[in-house]
Amino acid sequence: MTALAAVTDGVLVATHEFCTTTTTVIFGDDDGCLVVDPAVTASEIDALAAEIAALGRRVAAAFSTHPHWDHLLWRDALGAAPRYATAAGARAARACQAENRRKALAALPGLDVSGLARVTALPEGAATLPWAGPRVEVLEHRAHAPGHAALLVPDAGVLLAGDMLSDVEIPLPDTAAADPLGDYDRALDRFTEIVSCVDVVVPGHGSVGDRAELRRRIAADRRYLADVRAGRPVDDPRLSAGPDWLRQEHAQLVALVMPGQQR
Repeated sequence: MTALAAVTDGVLVATHEFCTTTTTVIFGDDDGCLVVDPAVTASEIDALAAEIAALGRRVAAAFSTHPHWDHLLWRDALGAAPRYATAAGARAARACQAENRRKALAALPGLDVSGLARVTALPEGAATLPWAGPRVEVLEHRAHAPGHAALLVPDAGVLLAGDMLSDVEIPLPDTAAADPLGDYDRALDRFTEIVSCVDVVVPGHGSVGDRAELRRRIAADRRYLADVRAGRPVDDPRLSAGPDWLRQEHAQLVALVMPGQQR
């Protein structure tokens, strides 16, 4: 894990080796902070908690961007502050607890999975996070998982994208949804609408980017989805250079959208 590094005033990001996972910390108005998607191993999360304390901060609130196991981790070292999720995300986290536990331990044996359902549901349709800090807007969508949400910190110009807008992962639509590609399109439309408000984009997996990079990633994701829809071979370096599991996810999406084809 890299140490927390400021990407703009009051917003810090740490990057973890496993799947280039990111954890984001946002400073509040007092000594509190908001922690988004703390990850990944017990030692990393404990080290994150120690870094926060060394900065003279305490965890006042947290947020899980979506109900996949690697975005639902928690440790006692972070304290007992509420960890929010969208109402749909919280329901899914509880319903999928056994599945998330199985997947987590298969990926990283010995992982601390005690916090997988430790989430506090926001009211349905909540537009902001209830915490003592800068305004954090909740941009809920259905692109990647039930109850997935990006967070926009307008005063800082920061967009926390969850598992979207990555430079290392292709789009991963929720194939259990009724309209996976349409859901993804609509989420990209929302991001396009706010590009002018964003100076820094932080994906759940990958590298931090600026506004120009945000535009490039939106365009790359749209090209990928268009190729999948059309049944064309995909020419995307994220796919060709990515791990086997990413190519498997791609093949599953192609099989769903274009049965009988493998691209």
